[in-house]
Amino acid sequence: MTSQNKTNAPLRDPGSTKARILDAALSTFSRKGYHDTRLDDIVDESETSKGAIYFHFANKERLFLALVDQFADLLERRVLEAIEEKAEGMARVQIALETVLDTFGRYRRPAKILLVQAVGLGSVFESKRAEVTDRFARLIETYLCEAIAVGDIEATDTEIAAYAWMGAIYGIVIRWVTTGEPEPGRIMNGLVPLLLRSVGYERIDPITH
Repeated sequence: MTSQNKTNAPLRDPGSTKARILDAALSTFSRKGYHDTRLDDIVDESETSKGAIYFHFANKERLFLALVDQFADLLERRVLEAIEEKAEGMARVQIALETVLDTFGRYRRPAKILLVQAVGLGSVFESKRAEVTDRFARLIETYLCEAIAVGDIEATDTEIAAYAWMGAIYGIVIRWVTTGEPEPGRIMNGLVPLLLRSVGYERIDPITH
């Protein structure tokens, strides 16, 4: 009888459990910060168990880093989907910038995890932040190189431009996630034209976000 019950008992979907844990961790970390969050807090919010957390994540650090990776994957996916139908050139660059800013605006809690909570947590976290920055700087650099190749802008140091853009994006988004100002629409309409003009591009279509 016991054996039969074990065989026929419905199994939990591990993916669903992992998603609940990540959602709960996102909520808890963004609200309480990394150091003040206990695994018990995440257990309570996710309605799972410590065993379930340890099944998917070795420790609190790995769980936090998984949230950073999850947000970076989302960000990259949205950029690639947005530029898919655009021809090579500054149209792709502009859409990529708008999509990055729009995603930060739509996902304030994971943006806070990446840009605020991870600061000062140690070398592992700084390496992860640098990895994410490199990932998107290289993406922007690729699109800028394409724009130069098709003649949309003059030759420039695309690596420097890409990292400068990432620094500007991070700086303004950090202020927004911590203070609520400036509001996302103002960031979009003020920052995108400024960055595009920094590489000599003036033909900027109206931004519709």
